[in-house]
Amino acid sequence: MQYKRILLKLSGEALMGERQYGIDPKRLAEYAEEIKKVVDLGIEVAIVIGGGNIFRGVAGASNGMDRVQGDHMGMLATVINGLALQSALEDAGIYTRLLTALEIKEVAEPYIKRKAIRHLEKGRVVIFGAGTGNPYFTTDSAAVLRAIEVNADVILKGTRVDGIYNEDPEKNTEAIKFDHISFDEVLKKGLKVMDTTAFTLSQENELPIIVFDMNTKGNLMKVVSGENIGTKVNL
Repeated sequence: MQYKRILLKLSGEALMGERQYGIDPKRLAEYAEEIKKVVDLGIEVAIVIGGGNIFRGVAGASNGMDRVQGDHMGMLATVINGLALQSALEDAGIYTRLLTALEIKEVAEPYIKRKAIRHLEKGRVVIFGAGTGNPYFTTDSAAVLRAIEVNADVILKGTRVDGIYNEDPEKNTEAIKFDHISFDEVLKKGLKVMDTTAFTLSQENELPIIVFDMNTKGNLMKVVSGENIGTKVNL
């Protein structure tokens, strides 16, 4: 296998499936099935999920809500998504632990780096909830931070498009896809991969990012096997 330990970043919107908001159980089951195939190969899997299907702190702030309060609501939304994914993974027969940056002892373990690594070493899927635990930081930043802390080999950003393009492929059918691109090129071209804080943190720690279409069956397995799927960003 190409990687021993991966950090899978999923957007909250991805969990909506065909719905307008909330969580689609069918999409959850599909993701659990894809993740199980990777776990069965002996690959250690950590996951960070966004909360945009339930609440976005930035959107709340734009409507007059205090930004810090809004971001805390967004963090709790990621915990809800984490619980939903944990349930789907356990239904698929995968041992799973949900660790949160905000302490919610009744529903999840508090995040402790050594504990997270130990769970991964034992073959458990680890879901990181509540972002970094701090307002003003996105779940992209949380994904990169946790990936660095647990020594992941790569960040796999599962999206609904099959990689990074020079323009939005959903708006321009002539957009050009990059199979491989450097961190510096992404910055020069002004391409949107992750927010600037997350992207810079990944670049400084030489942690590669692969952006791929998570909604196509079998793609996750192809990525971890080293197939040329999506777009790889590295030095």
